[in-house]
Amino acid sequence: MKILVPVKRIAALEEDFEIRDDGRDVDGDFINWDLNEWDDYSLETAMQIKEAAGGEPEVVVVTVGPDDAEEVLRKCLAKGADRAIRVWDDALEGADQLAIARVLAGVAKTEAPDLILAGVQSSDHSHGCTGIALSALLDMPHAAVVAAMTYSAGDAKVRVQRELEGGMLHAVDVSTPAVLTIQLGINTPRYASLRGIKQAAARPIEELSAADLGADFASASRVRRMYVPEKSRAQMIEGSPAEQAARIAEIIREATGA
Repeated sequence: MKILVPVKRIAALEEDFEIRDDGRDVDGDFINWDLNEWDDYSLETAMQIKEAAGGEPEVVVVTVGPDDAEEVLRKCLAKGADRAIRVWDDALEGADQLAIARVLAGVAKTEAPDLILAGVQSSDHSHGCTGIALSALLDMPHAAVVAAMTYSAGDAKVRVQRELEGGMLHAVDVSTPAVLTIQLGINTPRYASLRGIKQAAARPIEELSAADLGADFASASRVRRMYVPEKSRAQMIEGSPAEQAARIAEIIREATGA
């Protein structure tokens, strides 16, 4: 059995930052990089399935990113992942979430996993759609925002509880192979041991290009401009209800030019 875990190297901004000269992203000097928080929970879910089965399932982590992205893969290897794959092509620079999903689908078709565990979203862009797009591209059953699950390696179905609005949960059985997007709080991610970190530093990372996978990495969207929005201001309106209503109407007329 094999579990595929897509992971992302996310950008965390420093308190003070500057936009690049081209206006399309933050200057790299003001960015710290780390493993996406949601992906840490999906990796832990995979590791718990592996350990409950006596270590038989193979856990494979994959990321789409340049050389620097190997850091998050080694962090996953240090926590117990069996293999790591990095996919990159210069043409993927600035790729949107759907292009990334196409690349991940190419990896999944090659690896043929029994289960794909992705994070619900990334903590930098928060699109929340890569995992679901991946399931559509692979024509696999899926469940999103999984807050709890019951599954043993080799089962034909996985019982999940999906988090809905208002604190409600939706219990559903999903046939495998399947794609699940994992929510924060489903478990407690482990820390990497010193031994695991040392071993991960010497482990090989498989490298592929999008062309190797026959993936279409053309993006359907692009960032045209990034900027810091102007700060809004609040105004307390005092007086009687009639006076407050009159002032609100006046503010609306000023804003709309009516």
